[in-house]
Amino acid sequence: MFMLSLYKRNLLKMSERFKFHDKEGLYFITTTVVDWVDVFTRLDYKEIIIDSLKYNQQHKGLIIHSWVLMTNHLHMIISAKKGFNLSAIMRDFKKFTSKEIINTIQSIQESRRDWLLKRFEYAGKYSKRITNFKFWQDGNHPIELNTNDMIDQKLDYIHNNPVAAQIVEKPEEYLYSSARDYMGIKGLLNINLID
Repeated sequence: MFMLSLYKRNLLKMSERFKFHDKEGLYFITTTVVDWVDVFTRLDYKEIIIDSLKYNQQHKGLIIHSWVLMTNHLHMIISAKKGFNLSAIMRDFKKFTSKEIINTIQSIQESRRDWLLKRFEYAGKYSKRITNFKFWQDGNHPIELNTNDMIDQKLDYIHNNPVAAQIVEKPEEYLYSSARDYMGIKGLLNINLID
């Protein structure tokens, strides 16, 4: 009995730790495809992410300071314009992109269609909130960046992800990243650079 209540308290602490507490804060977030499935190897799916991020920047108050889209996850450093809610922005982003990507998998020439759909259907099977397919893992694991050292570490981590994965030799060579913007090359998204 004691161990169970200790377990529940630890879960509660963890869930509280990974939340957007400061409405004006700067956050490092990660959103990951269920089971780390490599979906973003196709241009069709990457474009859905880029278009949705642009929409959220233009209409929902999302400010992107840094980002990288890898084959199965997205890292960003983000904040929100005054009066907007990061938690709601990310919830809506994940909900919209999930539906769009599933619809696209069903409609394009996708050699992995059956496997992908079965994988995402199975992932959503035991969730009360999911009716058909689950594309994203739960949560964004927001970490508030409140020191320069934390910001520098996360910027470096984000921009060097494609290098660590041996996709490119230099961070700015990777198209789906803000590393280009930090090197003075216009990237795919509007970025609020961190000085």
